[in-house]
Amino acid sequence: MILKANEENIKKASEIIKKGGLVAFPTETVYGLGANALNKDAVIKIFEIKERPLFDPLIVHIDDIKWLEKLTIEFSDVAKKLIEKFWPGPLTIVFRKSEIVPYITTGGLETVAIRMPKNEIALKLIRYSNVPIAAPSANKFGYLSPTNAQMVCEQFKDSIEIILDGGKTEFGIESTIVYIENEEVHILRIGAIEIEEIEKVLNKNVKISQKVKSPGQFKYHYSPITKLKTFKKLEEIKDEIKKYNKVVILTAKKEDINFEDVIYDYFSESGDYREIAKNLFEKLYFYDKIKADIIFAQLVEEKGIGRAIVDRLKKAENRHYGYQEQ
Repeated sequence: MILKANEENIKKASEIIKKGGLVAFPTETVYGLGANALNKDAVIKIFEIKERPLFDPLIVHIDDIKWLEKLTIEFSDVAKKLIEKFWPGPLTIVFRKSEIVPYITTGGLETVAIRMPKNEIALKLIRYSNVPIAAPSANKFGYLSPTNAQMVCEQFKDSIEIILDGGKTEFGIESTIVYIENEEVHILRIGAIEIEEIEKVLNKNVKISQKVKSPGQFKYHYSPITKLKTFKKLEEIKDEIKKYNKVVILTAKKEDINFEDVIYDYFSESGDYREIAKNLFEKLYFYDKIKADIIFAQLVEEKGIGRAIVDRLKKAENRHYGYQEQ
């Protein structure tokens, strides 16, 4: 059931969390499917409803850094710098977990991924629930992350008691995930916080790595059911589109398209990368529903948040075209 995210309904949702139930709610990145992170029985419901592998860890959302004292057994100076700059916000930090965090929440690992969302609805829900909330994206595993309440509702129908409607999310893609080892920062998932922003705060380079298991590391993910293929320039696909009857072409910015018999749209009229990211999953979801034969989606330059856009599109493409292990 979709409910407007007002004070009364946020409190209703918090009661469901307290009783071990599930609630979908907006964050600044995408909509999350939340449960009490410290309640094993509640957390396993997330895996069941999403059809998510049990070894894939969840992100724990908090409303106050005081929770870190209870949830973790380490706290480096580098982590403090990142928290001071980016929390609340779309940066997830992987810490060594304390005993109170159940292994079901961490995918069986000794580490726990934690962030403080920059969304008043999410923060109030956590505060009223008085527990940290484990929340992956509110979608079936491997499918497109939802950026509005309707996308959640259409995937889960009546399986979720309350879906708090806070409108369209601000960033449109998931948080950046980092792990800190010996004062070195490893990017485990590229996301809404740009690598350049992190490097500027730390005044040193960071590494893209998968040394520690974290959410969003699968080689194919964030994918529509419709076959998706990426391209850089329109000339690349002029012959291939003739192989299909119903074709969708999505460009980064508005273009004059001279292809016949195609459905055309763009992620951003001006080609603004932040706007592309914000619209990415919503556009793919819309055109997935029309049951085309294929969606051609244009890549952007891998700079700033463009890295995250390319990452999501490539992982969507990998579902249909296979991938090479790196």
